[in-house]
Amino acid sequence: MHFGVFNVMQQRFASVAPDQVVHEAVDQARTAEQLGFDSCWFPEHHSSNYSLCPSPLLMVAHCAAATDRIRLGTGVIVAPLQKPIRVLAEIGITDILTDGRLDLGIGAGYQPFEFERFGVDLEANKQMTFELLDMIEDGLTADSFSYAGKHFQQPPTSIPVRPTQQPLPPIWLVGSDPAFHERAATNGYAVFVSGLLGRPESIVKLRGRVETAFERAGKSASALRIGLLRYAFVGRNRAEARQYAENALYQTRIAAALRNRREHVHDSYFVDELPFKGEPSVDELLDRLIIGDVETCIERASREIRDAGVTDLVLQAKLGDLPHALAMQSLRLWMEEVVPGIERELGQPISEINRVQVP
Repeated sequence: MHFGVFNVMQQRFASVAPDQVVHEAVDQARTAEQLGFDSCWFPEHHSSNYSLCPSPLLMVAHCAAATDRIRLGTGVIVAPLQKPIRVLAEIGITDILTDGRLDLGIGAGYQPFEFERFGVDLEANKQMTFELLDMIEDGLTADSFSYAGKHFQQPPTSIPVRPTQQPLPPIWLVGSDPAFHERAATNGYAVFVSGLLGRPESIVKLRGRVETAFERAGKSASALRIGLLRYAFVGRNRAEARQYAENALYQTRIAAALRNRREHVHDSYFVDELPFKGEPSVDELLDRLIIGDVETCIERASREIRDAGVTDLVLQAKLGDLPHALAMQSLRLWMEEVVPGIERELGQPISEINRVQVP
């Protein structure tokens, strides 16, 4: 079992300067390593305050110089928005700069708001993602490669700077689409899914769908490495937990607006927070997510780890305008108090829980 942290690098209000958001994200990576987390992940988003991280590879490369051990991941590189020859070379040099600590998360993207600003057709995002994956596999392993896809083309080309991890850094295919899970099974990728607001039972069903895709490809589910991104916060009291849950609802609202073309942008890039149909209340989030005091988080996290069989649980500690100090306190409580509690609850050391069986 591995634990990671994810920082969306959100700017809820203009009173918080962008440079503060960026520097706090770097500090989170440094703190996560000191506390014993296994990985730290960064997203790719553009042109709104939902996230101020346009390049996860850039954040990974910078954080590599601020850390020594923790793995650093792209969560995700949005494949359709890339110039393949550039991103392949950047993957190679980033893995070198991390001394082989890069985890390569690749996804298709979902926000029409972003795709329109790049002039890219969102309807083609799945096929473009598969094409970029083809190019990563060929371009970073062959002496020379060319590609003739529907969306991406490349004349005979060599990428001189190759990853330290051979033949490639671990690839995590991110998304809930069964076609992605089948591609992951066929090509030996790990799977990364978002379960931010999902009920525990929905996470179990999602695991089942991934297992089905692997079995269809003739692969054993015991060899499946699956990461789950989850809202999670350990607080000292109800007020801290409620503050986190309110920020989780805020993030979900602006994500829904950007996904469903309901965004209202003011002051150049701030997305208005608008309720959406069927949204949960803050109290509902407190009742069903891994949010609360130490004992609550032990019980809920243990249940999800046991029932869903995830190998990597990635926590989003910092979001909205949650104070940086509270987010760091939560990470500390997680490693110092929740993780030992999970071991007691499940009767195994963390290193043995949901351990991937290498064929």
